[in-house]
Amino acid sequence: MAFHEVRFPASLSFGSMGGPERRTAIVTLANGYEERNTPWSHSRRRYDAGMGMRSLDDIETLIAFFEARQGQLYGFRWKDWADYRSGLPSAEVSAMDQAIGTGDGTARVFQLSKTYASGAQTYDRPIRKPVEGTVKVAVDGAEAGEGPDFVVDPASGQVVFNVAPADGTVVTAGFEFDVPVRFDTDRIVTSVASFQAGDVPNVPIVELRV
Repeated sequence: MAFHEVRFPASLSFGSMGGPERRTAIVTLANGYEERNTPWSHSRRRYDAGMGMRSLDDIETLIAFFEARQGQLYGFRWKDWADYRSGLPSAEVSAMDQAIGTGDGTARVFQLSKTYASGAQTYDRPIRKPVEGTVKVAVDGAEAGEGPDFVVDPASGQVVFNVAPADGTVVTAGFEFDVPVRFDTDRIVTSVASFQAGDVPNVPIVELRV
């Protein structure tokens, strides 16, 4: 997949609107009951980058970024200001934030993930684009060192231990992360007059499966 490991300017994504979407097929039966199903195991996020534009300089930055990605051709990183940390947005990243696996004495590779819980129900979201330098990892509560104990692939979100964690040990991690996205349009329509009057451009962004 064509992907550029570069982040959309965070100053421009701040103020944008968006969030997760699901796809649900609903069939209403003759007796009035419903059958509901989904072909998606994971949600997909959509955003409008136009809401973050505050000046004509911002528009220039947007157009330069859009041209460098060649419209929809190349994916890129996006900071979702409402959901970019493994823990609470107000809390610092901790190596104990998320359980990402259990050691078996053999496995050395663990995928970063974030669990969303409400009541007894949970959803595990794979994290493919961690922010380099923010990942902290612990094994049974003892924090490991990046380099001496493990390495992180920032392009896939995989944690690779130099020595496999012992059988039964709980592997946890904390991190900041980006969303892999692309432009959902091949054109940017702007007008100096309308922008100065408060009319911002529509710049749809959609999450990629990677």
